[in-house]
Amino acid sequence: VFSIEVERALYKHPSVREAAVIGMPSEEWGEAVHAVVVPRPGANISAEELITHCRELIGGYKCPKSVEFRDEPLPVTPVGKVRKNVLRDPYWEGRERKIG
Repeated sequence: VFSIEVERALYKHPSVREAAVIGMPSEEWGEAVHAVVVPRPGANISAEELITHCRELIGGYKCPKSVEFRDEPLPVTPVGKVRKNVLRDPYWEGRERKIG
């Protein structure tokens, strides 16, 4: 699954201000699609709504299995690229296998 494809689907939802897709540990699949989303101010959106929205645009196996909402902007590099390693590291802490 290419994260950019899932992120594009998320950004098509009017309530999404920022989005990043990472892989997080999964006992069943080894790695599961996880979305980190910053909603637009005043937006009221659920994880289920975003996942359903993605299913309408991309294959079901590519859709996030979970969604985390944040109030603060996503961490970025000086050139504005989302620092996915910062988002991913807490989920993989203490594990031997880290998927990049």
